[in-house]
Amino acid sequence: MTDPRPMLVRALDQTQAMIDTVTTTDLDLPTPCSEYDVRTLLGHLMTVVSRINLALTGENPLSIPTVTPGVTDFPASWKERRVLVDETLSDPAVLTMTCTVPWGTIPGAAAIASYTSELTTHSWDLATTTGRTDLLDDELAVYCLPLAQQFLPAEPRGGQIPFGPVVEVAADAPAYDRLVAWVGRQP
Repeated sequence: MTDPRPMLVRALDQTQAMIDTVTTTDLDLPTPCSEYDVRTLLGHLMTVVSRINLALTGENPLSIPTVTPGVTDFPASWKERRVLVDETLSDPAVLTMTCTVPWGTIPGAAAIASYTSELTTHSWDLATTTGRTDLLDDELAVYCLPLAQQFLPAEPRGGQIPFGPVVEVAADAPAYDRLVAWVGRQP
């Protein structure tokens, strides 16, 4: 595997761009991620960026809730958390360390790739909801699609595998459509 850190940085940048475009009138809108409206998804993204840092520094990412409560300024909160992740990613040792993530114990490089996929998918959720798909980086979806297909089984879904069934799309559909369909969303 090549160094996955540059793609995570791109996913972090894309997520930040999406967060920066959300308005107060967007916060109660439902998202394609069925359990979250925009406000709750933003709270989850605060957790994700914090969990990335916890996992890559040898701490327990499950020590914080799935959705960070009480955030009122999502862009500022994201940027504060992002600084820590950027510092952590600057150390090449993160690639070979053993990380605990919500779905198991894996090498740092695999954790980085997994979080890249999660951020890329949730960025699509926000972009689709807020009408900002023009901000999506297609190369991220191209990068994440084979990772999702390799590490997220088509079956079974639900329970321990918290994703809906794979949605059928054309083999030549855009990369984001194929990625989100694989994780159970309707493109």
